Amino acid sequence: MKPQDVMSHPATVLTDAQRRAFFENGFVALPGYVPEHWLARLRAAMAELLERSRSKTATDSIYVLEEGHSAETPRLHRVASPQDQHPTFWQFMTDPIMTDLAADVVGPDVMFHHAKLNVKSGKGSRGFSWHQDIPAWPHTDFSPVTIGIYLDGCTDDQGPLTVAEGSHEGPLFSMYDDAGNYVVKIPDRELGWLTEDRIRRITGGPGTTLLLNCRAVHGSAPNKAESARPLLLPVYSSADSFPYTPSPIPSPHQGDIVRGRPARFASFDTRPVEMPPDWRGGYKPVWVHKNNDTKPY
Repeated sequence: MKPQDVMSHPATVLTDAQRRAFFENGFVALPGYVPEHWLARLRAAMAELLERSRSKTATDSIYVLEEGHSAETPRLHRVASPQDQHPTFWQFMTDPIMTDLAADVVGPDVMFHHAKLNVKSGKGSRGFSWHQDIPAWPHTDFSPVTIGIYLDGCTDDQGPLTVAEGSHEGPLFSMYDDAGNYVVKIPDRELGWLTEDRIRRITGGPGTTLLLNCRAVHGSAPNKAESARPLLLPVYSSADSFPYTPSPIPSPHQGDIVRGRPARFASFDTRPVEMPPDWRGGYKPVWVHKNNDTKPY
């Protein structure tokens, strides 16, 4: 569903100003949106996943390990598809607190695509260079939205998710490097337009929630603080927005209608989008190409 069609439906959670800000700027942040009772459940579920990771000695399809990880001191960078690893995450992602929020920016019929939990352990080594999401999982339109929830909050030194305001209205950049590797990184030579006055670092207390347009240019610096910076990141789309390719982070729940009804017709935005690698062969983490390990953005 396209923005003008979404705006024809009344908002449920967002104010009119917040919804306009999302479509105008490519993001909107909601301080303290997720209440403590949900945060406590999500933290407990995350603690269980961290406990399971003690047996891991190398990154696999679920657990991305941070430097220094061991059975004695588990350290995680990311957990893929947390909704498939612990039921609490799926209960949260299908609760109206999330699906009604998604509906305000994608339309009343909402489809789930994928999710990840970026734990980002303290004193970490990995940031994520400037990039856009939609080339990794292209859809028939640009309705997909990532909703990020800081489970413990985020300060400036924890590598907050950082957005280039208004960049969703600009071009889509190639996510391949000159050697043809899919690195999910905009080359530095393409970033001359990105000035400090456009950069927005999203910080806030526990439960702070960010809605991010799928075309928005964003990144994050490494977490240099002592404590982890867990950020839960489910992705939703309008029910009439269909993926062209398999997901790089597969889940049995991909395509589930979590609010409203399935679509009988697809919505199309004819602006071109670059195709990713064939994910059927398995997702190859971008940092294996050494482009996103330590650079701040």
